[in-house]
Amino acid sequence: MSRQTGAGRLRERVRFQSRAVVDDGYGNTRGAWVTRFTVAAGLRPLRGGEQVMASRLQGVQPYVLTVRQSSQTRLVASDWRVVDARDASRVFAITAPPTDPDALGLWLDILVTQGEPG
Repeated sequence: MSRQTGAGRLRERVRFQSRAVVDDGYGNTRGAWVTRFTVAAGLRPLRGGEQVMASRLQGVQPYVLTVRQSSQTRLVASDWRVVDARDASRVFAITAPPTDPDALGLWLDILVTQGEPG
C-alpha cells in the first residue's frame, strides 16, 4: 500500500447512525436516525461531480472514510449514514460497504458521499 495510514491521519470525529426499527401501526417500520457509536476517522476526498436529483443538478462529493477496525466498525452496513461529530450539517451517505484495504485487520475504508440523500 503506497499511502501510510496512522493514528495522526484520523483527524475527524464521526458518528455512525442507523435507522431505528419502529412500527408505526400502519405497517411502516422506519424510525429516526439513532447514533450507534462515535469514532475517530480520516476523510480523503475523491473527485466530485454532479447528479440530477428532483430535476435539478446537485453537487456530490465522494470521500474515502478510514476508521480503525473494531467490533463496532465491522457492523457498519450500507444503509447506515455518517455524521460529522463537530458539524452536524455534514452528513455522508455510505455508498459501499467497508473494506479492509491492506488485509491486515487494522483499518476499514468506507466509500461515503456528501450531498446525497441518505
